[in-house]
Amino acid sequence: MDFDFLLLDEVLKRGDIHIEELSKDGSVPEIKVINTSAQMVLILDGEELVGAKQNRIVNTTILVGKASAIVIPVSCVEQGRWNYDSGPFSSRERVMAPSLRAMKSEQVQLSLKVAWQYRADQGAIWDEVAEKASRRGAESPSMAMSAIYDKEMPSIEEYVKNFSLVDFQIGAISAINGQVVGLDSLGKPASFAKVFKKLLQSYALDALDWYDPEEEKKALKSGASKFLKDCLAAETEAHAGVGLGIDHRIGSKNATGFALTRDDQLLHLCIFAKESRQKSEQSGARMRRFSARRNHRL
Repeated sequence: MDFDFLLLDEVLKRGDIHIEELSKDGSVPEIKVINTSAQMVLILDGEELVGAKQNRIVNTTILVGKASAIVIPVSCVEQGRWNYDSGPFSSRERVMAPSLRAMKSEQVQLSLKVAWQYRADQGAIWDEVAEKASRRGAESPSMAMSAIYDKEMPSIEEYVKNFSLVDFQIGAISAINGQVVGLDSLGKPASFAKVFKKLLQSYALDALDWYDPEEEKKALKSGASKFLKDCLAAETEAHAGVGLGIDHRIGSKNATGFALTRDDQLLHLCIFAKESRQKSEQSGARMRRFSARRNHRL
């Protein structure tokens, strides 16, 4: 049976949701969400929440019940700050880059297996954010992920303006440097349309980061078809969602991700290609070498 829900940015703009630290002292891996609206709210994996004692990203997609309060699992993306610069959290309508979301997905999947918790490796996330900030020349005093977006937004907008939705589109498969990176689907055209730009911006950030001026590749339809076959062949393991619904962890030799469902309705499907993550790490190493050569020439 179909049912309605709102997305996080919608209710934040209306003031119908309040997101705050778990207590006055705070807790890095958890924050509190108070939904005062009469509708359920969908919070997407990787969405960035800014303010309070430090910026966080959400560890998995969560469906919050109407008129309810819930504690949700998060990871810090601002290593050097632990003091209030605002009261509640707000949104800049951004999603963590897919390379980091893919890494986090594998970490959460492992955490669920060994501890039944939606936890990520905080140290690894800090390291990856710091490396990306260094490569992009976007280091900040608090090593905030948001500083990378702030610096790269003009270039990101150049990418985004070349893409548009088609009628009834409910998802997208994205490729960078000829390699499929992952897919996101929200099950409903109206829902996907609302998050299309912010998801596209996250992929554009990785595209900028992985750009190699010495190499150019084109994405092929066969690559997308192979990725879909890998997704269909993956094993799934069901867990109770953080909020409402069932969280299905998806894993295989070539893919990692999850799906959130409720009453047999897909809310969010998110799968990443493991091969693209390996290639992104290699690309990052190449870009560090390229930057070093460029700086040496200068």
